[in-house]
Amino acid sequence: MRILVTGASGYVGAALAPRLARDGHAVRGFARSAERVRAAGAVFDDLVLGDASTGAGLDRALDGIDVAYYLIHSMEGPAAGAFADEERRQAERFAVTAAKAGVQRIAYLGGLLPQDGALSRHLASRLAVEEALLAAAPESVALRASIVIGARSRSFRFLVRLLERLPVLALPAWRVNRTQPIDGRDVLEFLAAAATLPASSSGRSWDIAGPDAMSYAEMLQRIADAMMISRPSLGLNFTLTPIASVMAAAVAGEDVGLIEPLMESLEHDLLPRDDGAADAFGVRLHRFEPAVERALFELEQLEEVAAR
Repeated sequence: MRILVTGASGYVGAALAPRLARDGHAVRGFARSAERVRAAGAVFDDLVLGDASTGAGLDRALDGIDVAYYLIHSMEGPAAGAFADEERRQAERFAVTAAKAGVQRIAYLGGLLPQDGALSRHLASRLAVEEALLAAAPESVALRASIVIGARSRSFRFLVRLLERLPVLALPAWRVNRTQPIDGRDVLEFLAAAATLPASSSGRSWDIAGPDAMSYAEMLQRIADAMMISRPSLGLNFTLTPIASVMAAAVAGEDVGLIEPLMESLEHDLLPRDDGAADAFGVRLHRFEPAVERALFELEQLEEVAAR
């Protein structure tokens, strides 16, 4: 099929392109910068430069496309303070253009939602984007994932840097909440399978998750074990996310515009509604420890991990 991958310079987009090409699809990329695409090591049959915020290049990018992967997020940069509005406008503009081009399927990677409790800004924005895209094409598919374990996953790298640089972990009240991280390799398999998923399984969202459920405190401990380091923890009875996110971002060398919304999402359990996605998509899931070991090994090929 003729496939468009947006967010072509990002972690998922750059890794997805060769996976789709291996399945015999013609893959076109869409990005703002050719230099960033090259730096990410992504190779496409065709690359269209444009901007989802202004709509520049979207008509050309979507022309003749069967399946479009929407992998665009805007939690940083000039729109960071109002990312929800910006993400909604981008998705709606993309949806209108895709519908006009006759795209049959849009595949989107969003986030797991809490089954009780209010949505954070981050997850509410992911849901709004999902709803706009599902309505745009008849066979669209939305995948909802928690933390992705991979060398180029910024969430995973953020956790590694915190463990590497903090001698003691002060863990807020959300440390007891639970989630199911997923191996980045499995995310790519789900996304690749989404292109050819039977129509009877499309037009909806699917929760994708690894097989191991754990609290956030346990997740940090298990990553620290894989890094062969000891990090005592101090449990706090409060959250103070605005302050904690600034401190954590500074320690890890990350953008607080990204970290604060992500930390807000930790205040509830983020678990899949069911475990039917793996069978429906034909994906065999990796366990948590092998996923972490693989991610750490690949991260060490990219940059120093001093704690190792």
